[in-house]
Amino acid sequence: MVQYNFKRITVVPNGKDFIDIILSRTQRQTPTVVHKGYAISRLRQFYMRKVKYTQQNFHEKLSTIIDEFPRLDDIHPFYGDLLHVLYNKDHYKLALGQINTARNLISKIAKDYVKLLKYGDSLYRCKCLKVAALGRMCTVIKRVSPSLAYLEQIRQHMARLPSIDPNTRTILICGYPNVGKSSFINKITRADVDVQPYAFTTKSLFVGHTDYKYLRYQVIDTPGILDRPFEDRNIIEMCSITALAHLRAAVLFFLDISGSCGYSIAQQAALFHGIKSLFMNKPLIIVCNKADLQPLEGISEDDMKLVMEMKAEAIKTLIAQGSDVTDDKGVLLTMSTLTEEGVIAVKNAACERLLDQRVELKMKSKKVNDYLNRFHVAIPKPRDGKERPPCIPQAVLEAKAKEAAEREKRKTEKDLENENGGAGVYSASLKKNYILANDEWKEDILPEILDGHNVYDFVDPDILHRLEELEQEEGIRQAEEEDEDFEMDGKELTPEEQEALALIRKKKSLLIQEHRMKKSTAESRPVVPRKFDKDRKFTKERMGRQLSALGLDPTSAIDRARGRSLSRRGRKRERSLVKGNSDGDDAMDMDVDQPNKKLRLRSRSHLRSRSRPPSEVVPGEGFKDSAQKVKAIKLGKKSIKKRNKDARRGEADRVIPTLKPKHLFSGKRSIGKTQRR
Repeated sequence: MVQYNFKRITVVPNGKDFIDIILSRTQRQTPTVVHKGYAISRLRQFYMRKVKYTQQNFHEKLSTIIDEFPRLDDIHPFYGDLLHVLYNKDHYKLALGQINTARNLISKIAKDYVKLLKYGDSLYRCKCLKVAALGRMCTVIKRVSPSLAYLEQIRQHMARLPSIDPNTRTILICGYPNVGKSSFINKITRADVDVQPYAFTTKSLFVGHTDYKYLRYQVIDTPGILDRPFEDRNIIEMCSITALAHLRAAVLFFLDISGSCGYSIAQQAALFHGIKSLFMNKPLIIVCNKADLQPLEGISEDDMKLVMEMKAEAIKTLIAQGSDVTDDKGVLLTMSTLTEEGVIAVKNAACERLLDQRVELKMKSKKVNDYLNRFHVAIPKPRDGKERPPCIPQAVLEAKAKEAAEREKRKTEKDLENENGGAGVYSASLKKNYILANDEWKEDILPEILDGHNVYDFVDPDILHRLEELEQEEGIRQAEEEDEDFEMDGKELTPEEQEALALIRKKKSLLIQEHRMKKSTAESRPVVPRKFDKDRKFTKERMGRQLSALGLDPTSAIDRARGRSLSRRGRKRERSLVKGNSDGDDAMDMDVDQPNKKLRLRSRSHLRSRSRPPSEVVPGEGFKDSAQKVKAIKLGKKSIKKRNKDARRGEADRVIPTLKPKHLFSGKRSIGKTQRR
């Protein structure tokens, strides 16, 4: 499990962005409206809140930066020395110390100005103290801007570092530049390290992961190391030295025996002896790479002597671990990353050596007794010299033999094709796997089989003859229907039937004429305005004459027309004195008893429909009588009386929402302006 993940460190803003973030938050999260008419205690509290809030935000942001960056003294020595090599831990600690000092200064400034604000005697004085406090805080942040920028660069670089777990199973690859280290890690892991035919292609540590015996191993590719004094090595080489010094891993020292890397075997041996102190207490394997260009047996005697010396040093690590010295096959290995010959053997040997060492260390620890007490390994021993072979039932053996025989007898379509003339001659049958009651039906073409029955058994041989008979019968029926559809002329009817037919036809013609007359009468035409009746054809006298000619009394119709004309001239309609629904005859009788013309006109006007009193019970309202309804109305009015008295808004009142609330549209900065804070 990876313990150090530097990708989670929060981004460090520069000085200007830092100030904008904090002041913008203060402006948004604190009140912005204040008036000089407020009490002085309220004014002091208003500006003290702004100063305290700004100080808290500065303190939180700076504390986050200080806490998230790793402390070199608390992390694993590998990461501590690696960060020292990359960034110089003195500069790193100095930058974090300046951030801590800035945090303390801002807290002190806020504390001092809050004390001064307690004695502010006016709005202007309190505002000036607030501006001075925020200004001094911003000045402190501006002074540590270089440290913030430096920490941001370190954060970006640390986020690109590989996630290395110093405590897990690790294989470390080291050697001169361009000896095939990156090619090896690309072969055994899914890492994608750049490989080029020149030195120092790898400039930092690269990590890949591989599996062996269901265990995960991390493989680290280190940059090339040159044989020179320790103080002359650069940052790239020091990354490799740091990994070798602090990681408990199996070390693969790569040796280019072909000399194509640009360095001789003597130079590579000198490097090996120069850093062999870093190989103590670690499984060490000498890997002779590029065996496809130069086999190990083909090198010179001097070079072979140097290789044997390195092998002897690797065997010493076996002795230190307490392993069997006679088994030195996994100490010196040859391989070629180009042809992949021996690559897996090198990987397996390294994993096996590392696994043995870790198991041995655990067995030597004090906790091993606790682990051994938890399990027991049973090793059976023979009790006599009698052989006891496994007993397999005979039925099982027969079933296996039968299954094997069927597997051998079964022929595939390819075998059938070869036996029957090959491709282009043999045509596979798609019907041979049909599941039918009789296998002989599979290749039937006609008749077909449906549900186990032969379709031909249900075919009528005389179907065409019967179809012809049906068509003839249909033609005869159509001819009979045509004979029945004729116009009745009345010749074959009796005199009574002829008379009834004449009456029916006469009634039909009268109905048609009446319909046509209705379509052309004045009822279906628009009313003719009076301005178009210039000849005064449509008058009450003419209407009276026409009604009298028809035998009708025109009096009521004329009075109704006269009443309508009066109401159209602008007379205000009044309630009729006649109560109840009355006929036109009764109204005419009352006209005689009422000499007043106004009352007469009132009575002649149309009666308005009277409103139902509130106490009257309508069926379906749920009241048993009018008393209960009156009581319910009184209770309803009483329930809303208090609300109306308090002038509260009810659900039936008109709602006019506030379009621009004061607290949202005043005292705020507009977009693009930062001078008013």
